[in-house]
Amino acid sequence: MDREFNSQHILEEIDQRGLQYVVPKRMQTSEQAQPQRLLQWGQDRYVTNWNLLLNDDERHETTLIYRRQDNSERTDYRQYSVFMTNGDPRLLREYEYRWEIESGYKSTKRFMAATTSKNFVLRFFYFAFACLLYSIWRAVDLLVQVELTGEYKRSPVVTANTVLTLLKQTGIG
Repeated sequence: MDREFNSQHILEEIDQRGLQYVVPKRMQTSEQAQPQRLLQWGQDRYVTNWNLLLNDDERHETTLIYRRQDNSERTDYRQYSVFMTNGDPRLLREYEYRWEIESGYKSTKRFMAATTSKNFVLRFFYFAFACLLYSIWRAVDLLVQVELTGEYKRSPVVTANTVLTLLKQTGIG
């Protein structure tokens, strides 16, 4: 789930329905000490049980997972993310697939023409065309990587900026 669902009452409702959740947690100032310790110890991951206060006498049990972000450019505690789950901590792998989708949408928006039109058909066309341009970019990057190195890695060799510049020079972008 998105961070906006980070409410102990929502999490309790999901848990009572027998469903599992993984949700990013906003890191409060009081919780920043743990990732700072993990950084000092050189640990990439830490799992601990946690109780969220529902009311004066009720609590919701959850698991906190601190995880260092891959290839983070940050050098402080902010290279760690915190997640809550009521299931197996390995559920976090499933959440990573969602992150790839979100990153894809963010990248696709870079290829989308700006408009203030409220016309659904036009806006849908711009989105579909941006998806096409994004897919072409990723396909070209895949072919270039395989040709140069014999393998494909997720980090692009051909950047989106390069493709957008070429599109502008041809009059498409």
